[in-house]
Amino acid sequence: MSKLPENLFILEMANNHMGNVDHGIEVIRAFGDVCRNYPFPVAFKLQYRDLDTFIHPSMQGRDDIKYIKRFSETRLQRDDFDRLVEEMKSEGFITMSTPFDEPSVDLIESQNLDCIKIASCSFNDWPLLERVVLSDQPVILSTAGAKLEDIDKVISFMQHRQKDFAILHCVGEYPTPDEKLHLSQIDYLRHRYPGVRIGFSTHENPENTDIVKLAIAKGASIFEKHVGLPTAQYPLNAYSASPAQVDGWLAAARYALLLCGEGATRLPVNQQEADSLRSLRRGMFARRKIIAGEEIEQKDIYFAFPPEEGQFTANDMSKYARFTTVSDIEPDVAVSPANASLVDTRSQVWDIVSKVRTFLRNSSVVVPGSADLEISHHYGLDRFDEAGLTMVTVVNRDYCKKLLVTLPGQYHPEQYHEQKEETFHVLHGEVELILDGVGRVLHPGDVLTVEPGVRHAFRSSTGSVIEEISTTHFKQDSFYTDSAIMENKQRKTLLTYWME
Repeated sequence: MSKLPENLFILEMANNHMGNVDHGIEVIRAFGDVCRNYPFPVAFKLQYRDLDTFIHPSMQGRDDIKYIKRFSETRLQRDDFDRLVEEMKSEGFITMSTPFDEPSVDLIESQNLDCIKIASCSFNDWPLLERVVLSDQPVILSTAGAKLEDIDKVISFMQHRQKDFAILHCVGEYPTPDEKLHLSQIDYLRHRYPGVRIGFSTHENPENTDIVKLAIAKGASIFEKHVGLPTAQYPLNAYSASPAQVDGWLAAARYALLLCGEGATRLPVNQQEADSLRSLRRGMFARRKIIAGEEIEQKDIYFAFPPEEGQFTANDMSKYARFTTVSDIEPDVAVSPANASLVDTRSQVWDIVSKVRTFLRNSSVVVPGSADLEISHHYGLDRFDEAGLTMVTVVNRDYCKKLLVTLPGQYHPEQYHEQKEETFHVLHGEVELILDGVGRVLHPGDVLTVEPGVRHAFRSSTGSVIEEISTTHFKQDSFYTDSAIMENKQRKTLLTYWME
């Protein structure tokens, strides 16, 4: 297995083979009968310890120490583990083991197991991790009890070594009470480590099938559970699941995945759904007679229910929508593709915004995050690169401050103001300012005042940023000497949320 599969379920036998290889084989077969009924990749996992070196020499044989007694009583030999691995493969399981020391990694490699699991107690066992990353197998790591800085370090360690790996939210309390599960840690890990696979290692009451549903809804895609086969000789502990309980667990997971559905991309449009929703929209109707060739403004139309088949609706109207009549439209008649054309300028506008943001960033001029953006496209968006201007309004009270952005090669057509007096302070680039037909070139640091009534235009081959300080700006106080601009009622686009 070169990569970890999606929605991987891991059954951990740990020491539930009870040191009896025949019982271990029965466990594997019993869960094989359950898991083959589900469409999931399922891994069966063992635990490896080289007990002769893992346990301190002075502690060998100490039956009074819980885990030493447990590990010693369930010891298996290499041949026994080989038989278990062979049975796992024959039942179609992905093969895994958790090594607790370096010799156990050697064993995993010699058996050519598919994946390595790092237990929570070994999460930042750096000598073990250094050995594990030398292997070809993908790695899954449980994070129970790990400090945040340790998780940061281990993830960086794995990423810098280009390992295929995942981390599991895990609670190292066996069994885990419901209030200790903290499934929202899955959200936390996903948000903190985008691009890293996040799973859930579970130790709750195995009768509870709601928890796996919640974990799936939270975005976990790897799930681990302890399993065992209860017999008269070998009863199960409180956190290991029987075959019947795993059957319920997998059934719950299958149902949760069905409910959650597609989450990686936006679903394609459901035409039946779209048609149903469209029938509930408000249609666009003419408020007055609109003559062929007119650009339709908001005041020319109204919206009403029900819409007619194929007509434009309120959902088609936005600041980016440009409607132009192709034939006369009588009052109360539906506006539709049959009598009007629609041009959506959103992509053009945001292409301009992108250029302006890049230019400002390169100019090192700092722009307040709350400032509005006004795009002047005097002869239309198609000619903005030739003739246009972008203005950032910082404040407009009894006094006004704006930033005027001219992109390289742009020209701002001649205009004048009857009320406003403005002073230009060049912050970046060179700009040719033309006052009443007489031009002069301004450089960064230059200051020039334009009085009311003075005709002014400017162009910049380099692009420029001008700080404009003026008296109050009034919308109706800009007069262009080219009548075509004055007749263009759609020459401006205003944006509030345009900063990155």
